[in-house]
Amino acid sequence: MRLTIAAVGRLRAGPEFELVADYAARIRAIGKPLGLTPFEIREFEAPKGLGGRKRRARESAMLDSAAPAGAKRIVLDEKGVDIKSEVLAGTIRRWRDEGAGETVFMIGGADGHDPSLAASADLSVAFGKATFPHMLVRAMLVEQIYRTATILSGHPYHRG
Repeated sequence: MRLTIAAVGRLRAGPEFELVADYAARIRAIGKPLGLTPFEIREFEAPKGLGGRKRRARESAMLDSAAPAGAKRIVLDEKGVDIKSEVLAGTIRRWRDEGAGETVFMIGGADGHDPSLAASADLSVAFGKATFPHMLVRAMLVEQIYRTATILSGHPYHRG
């Protein structure tokens, strides 16, 4: 199963960039024997000159374009469920074993997702009730994807 993060905004050099690069490399190393590769991050530029609903709709359309037909779609949304790592791993395992070819994790822009994108997702996930910067969310998501791979492999990284 291919794993993809589709995110609005470009990650620049800095601590979040380093975290994302580190965990992405770990995912690629551990994910291959589990059938969880390739791993890719697709970035989309936030549209200039748009605001509110129009901006959210355009960003959501860009994210939607990253998910081919049949892909499982997970949106990161403050209204999503607060999911345990083990549950996320079990969901990915089930989708993989059922033959899903790809799972796309979608991180929207500052205005969130268009309601139609959120409604069409297979899963909507929140990282708790706090609000985090989008680039930090990206780093947190890559770590959770790595944690999922370690749970599925029986690796001792996850001590849950």
